[in-house]
Amino acid sequence: MTSYRNEWKYICTEADLQLIRHRIGPLLPLDPHQNGNSCYNIRSLYFDDLDNNCFFANAEGLDNRKKFRIRIYNKSSQQIHLEIKYKIHGFTKKELCSLTREQCRILMDGKPLPFQPNDPRPLQDLCLAIRTKGMRPVSIVEYERTAFVYPVGNVRVTFDRNIAGSKYTGLFLNPSLPLVPILNQGQHILEVKHDELLPSYITAALDTGCLEQTAFSKYCMCRLKLKNM
Repeated sequence: MTSYRNEWKYICTEADLQLIRHRIGPLLPLDPHQNGNSCYNIRSLYFDDLDNNCFFANAEGLDNRKKFRIRIYNKSSQQIHLEIKYKIHGFTKKELCSLTREQCRILMDGKPLPFQPNDPRPLQDLCLAIRTKGMRPVSIVEYERTAFVYPVGNVRVTFDRNIAGSKYTGLFLNPSLPLVPILNQGQHILEVKHDELLPSYITAALDTGCLEQTAFSKYCMCRLKLKNM
């Protein structure tokens, strides 16, 4: 389990990202999980209960909240993660575990898995929420990420481009998926995550003079965008 971390988000343009990349490229290496690629694809299946409490808690910025999601990379089901993302007092933390394709398909149907005492905590918590709160899949968010990392302060800077959503949750594991953009053309998200320390030279490299921190939520924006579709 990771500790709680700072997570700052900014809506920005492609020009902003190119400027920041030019500055931080010599300072921060690309995430080695990118395997030499300039970016990788992330697709997340989000869950909410019958009263949409996760959505409203997120939209209203309530403290001490959490959300469940299943995540795959590069549209492949070879690696499937179930994540719980917590937020408290402005800090974030994630717990995750691996899922098999069969487990994922059962959860995609909004059904709990049979209880196993040795199951990891995220899986136990989601199955309990399905049984007691009607937790079920509600939307998919997909985007392309470029990630830079730095060990001092556990820094992670990410560029999230082409953010889109889908209501076709049953197609989560399909390579192709109908998607709707959730930001205006040319808008992207910059995220900066770190522990207690963010080195001053990284702060300076990220300062374009026009970025404003936002409480942007990909999940909430996706739900709002797809609401009347």
